[in-house]
Amino acid sequence: MYGENNGAQSGFVLSALRSQCAEQGVNCIAFPVYPPSDDRVFSAAGVPVAEVAGAGVHSAPKPALRTAASGYIQLIQGTPLLIVLFLSYYGLAIMGLKLAPIVAAGLALTIYAAAFLGEIWRGALQAIPRTQWEAGASLGLSFPSQLRYIIVPQEIRLAIPPTVGFLVQLIKNTSLAAVIGFVELTREGQLTTAVTFRPFAVYLTVAALYFLLCFPLAQWSRRLERRLHVAR
Repeated sequence: MYGENNGAQSGFVLSALRSQCAEQGVNCIAFPVYPPSDDRVFSAAGVPVAEVAGAGVHSAPKPALRTAASGYIQLIQGTPLLIVLFLSYYGLAIMGLKLAPIVAAGLALTIYAAAFLGEIWRGALQAIPRTQWEAGASLGLSFPSQLRYIIVPQEIRLAIPPTVGFLVQLIKNTSLAAVIGFVELTREGQLTTAVTFRPFAVYLTVAALYFLLCFPLAQWSRRLERRLHVAR
């Protein structure tokens, strides 16, 4: 997406930030400093709490931490959410830690989402061209300033579509929490069907409620993409 417009983007960054550097008294003529290593970039990226385990730890400077995080991501991505739910509720109960169904469901969904969202944001960060870092460094901007004014805005533009797509899937996957005794939307539909004996009407209503939850999120994502010119 950005590879074809590296020169134009670098010029835009230089022109947009030069005045700011002048106002702050920063020397805009500096020796070029190459962007920090991937380890530092990933660890310092501003990502939500659920993504820190996937993005921050995955890029930790110590090989042992990187290996552990990589193993965690591969393990969770290759494990069905249903198994994660069983382990969070029944597995912890066997070890003496009894959790309420809603707490166990929240823990399982957090563990599951961290692996996928962390990889999404890490990939978005890696997709930022090296020239963007060089442009910010040539203006004398510090590492946090480069993230704030140059890198993170572009990372957000890249990460919005896959992040929202995964969140929509996650909302629908909450129906699996019924297997550990948590009465969510789908489980409530099952209970209502057992009483009313009207499965078609009940499950049609459940589907409509899921649609009302997911459709506004998808529409908001599209408006945000147009506003940030994600497709550009």
